[in-house]
Amino acid sequence: MFERGQHDSAGGSAQALVTLEDGRELKGRFTLTQGRSLTEMLNSAAVFVEFEPFGGERLLIAKSALQAVKQVSVPNAPNLTVGSSDRGSFDPYAVLRIDRPADDEQIRQAYLALAKIYHPDKYATVELPPEVVAYLSAMARRVNAAYDLLREASEKRAARQEPIFSR
Repeated sequence: MFERGQHDSAGGSAQALVTLEDGRELKGRFTLTQGRSLTEMLNSAAVFVEFEPFGGERLLIAKSALQAVKQVSVPNAPNLTVGSSDRGSFDPYAVLRIDRPADDEQIRQAYLALAKIYHPDKYATVELPPEVVAYLSAMARRVNAAYDLLREASEKRAARQEPIFSR
């Protein structure tokens, strides 16, 4: 009935573009049972499939109403770790989206703005695809690492400064 695709994934969910027999197109994800791929689920004896359109509520769709299913691959989260192997390409100013001669207050404000965007608590009650959760977590770590590096450098500079006046 349905051909095995190159992006077939097993267990969890599979993102797809679905064309129904009435011509409507839905973008979303199929809910897969553990150990079963999208192809196996579509070719099973079940009459209905569980589908969640992006921005909508879960639906049970009759397989007979499916005209076409095109599995969409989602790119993996980029490697956003900060470690000794990443030091050469890690630019804390670029991560915080600030210019190089930024003062401590500009750095702090940029950090706070990005921390509000990527903080894990902001997304704790929202069901997100694993790829998005991984990306948000990696970005939060990256923002924190950038701020820590710049703050540490600022503290070292302050410690090296000589007093302006002494007796």
